Amino acid sequence: MPTDPARSHALRPVGSTHLRVTELCIGCAPLGDMPDTFAYSVPEDRALETVRACLDGAINFIDTAASYGDGESERRIGLVIRERGGLPEGIVLATKADRDLATGDFSGDQMKRSVERSLRLLGLDRLQLVHLHDAEHTTFENIMGKGGPLEVLRQLKEEGVIEVLGVAGGPIDQEIRYVETGAFDAVITHNRYTLLNRSADALLEVAHARGVAVLNAAPYGSGMLAKGPDAYARYAYQAASPVLIDRTRRLGAIASAHGVPLAAVALQFSTRDPRVTSTIVGMTRPERIAQTVELAAVAIPDQIWEDVASVEFDAVDPEGARWAK
Repeated sequence: MPTDPARSHALRPVGSTHLRVTELCIGCAPLGDMPDTFAYSVPEDRALETVRACLDGAINFIDTAASYGDGESERRIGLVIRERGGLPEGIVLATKADRDLATGDFSGDQMKRSVERSLRLLGLDRLQLVHLHDAEHTTFENIMGKGGPLEVLRQLKEEGVIEVLGVAGGPIDQEIRYVETGAFDAVITHNRYTLLNRSADALLEVAHARGVAVLNAAPYGSGMLAKGPDAYARYAYQAASPVLIDRTRRLGAIASAHGVPLAAVALQFSTRDPRVTSTIVGMTRPERIAQTVELAAVAIPDQIWEDVASVEFDAVDPEGARWAK
């Protein structure tokens, strides 16, 4: 598998903040053992080995959330941080403040409780990057209101508990609306900027123009663009349609004709975009970290991108029906 030896691995700024991150970020949602979402489990011993490899590898950026396994992802990461006597220098760890998964509470007070629990589970006294997470479960007015989630998170930032604020969610129109408030330095989108779906393109444009860092998660569409539809016929955490499966097969044939893995093409579709600061890839095995770094460095002929352009893609939200009013 030829690689590009001239590829730059320089750290990139997260918006206008002091944080500097690699072009790849390790997504830790599956480390929370979420079989209902991913259709597989991750045992604790393998999760801990993966986190150890994260802290020792070439990627300096790790992403988790309070809701991943309802705290299990953070707990497992925290066990390894404690083993190391603290978060190693140079590592950037991002998490997300979440609603109460049992009651749906999305108040300012709940944001404070979520952050406090993250600190406790991770074993830290401050958080470098915290995203307001999945605001589609409440209203814009609630998030922005007096005493609401954003005001509380900003107060925690003023107190030094949080260093940088971001926003992460699903519906693109909502994400754009939050970016346009000017309150956030980073935005996460997932499953919506891939070889199969480009519905986040407008978000990338708005965020890039405003100097907001775009963190593009799930470049494999939760796995199918890496494993292939025969091994994992799912996209955006649900069964893939026959249309998506057919398109994936066509993309795989293009990659194969040029002698490169489809996973490398899918990954570099994101990393090559100058509007994307870092690409978040979920990992559940220690060896995946070095393998992903290798995939990001595979030399891909220009002709592949021309051939890929002949394969149709969706421009509508893959989870749109879920959020339809």
